[in-house]
Amino acid sequence: MGLFSRKTTNAPANPEMTELGREYAIAKRHGDRKAVGRITRQIGTSGMSKDDRDAFEQGRRAYDAIPPVPGFRRNRRR
Repeated sequence: MGLFSRKTTNAPANPEMTELGREYAIAKRHGDRKAVGRITRQIGTSGMSKDDRDAFEQGRRAYDAIPPVPGFRRNRRR
C-alpha cells in the first residue's frame, strides 16, 4: 500500500442487516407499505446493536444513492 492509497475497507459489520436496509429502501421507494411495516416490526422485535444499526443505515444509503429511473410521461401527445 502506498502513502496515499485510496483503498478503503468499508465492509458492513452485519451483511444480513445491510441487505435488510436495502430491502427497506426499495420498499420505501416503490411505496410498498406492507413490506416497510414488516421490516419495521422485524427491526423492533430484534435487539439491534449499534453495529447492526450502522449496517442497516449503510444498506439503506447505498440504495438511496442510486438515482431513480425516470418513468414515462402520461398524457403526452405523440
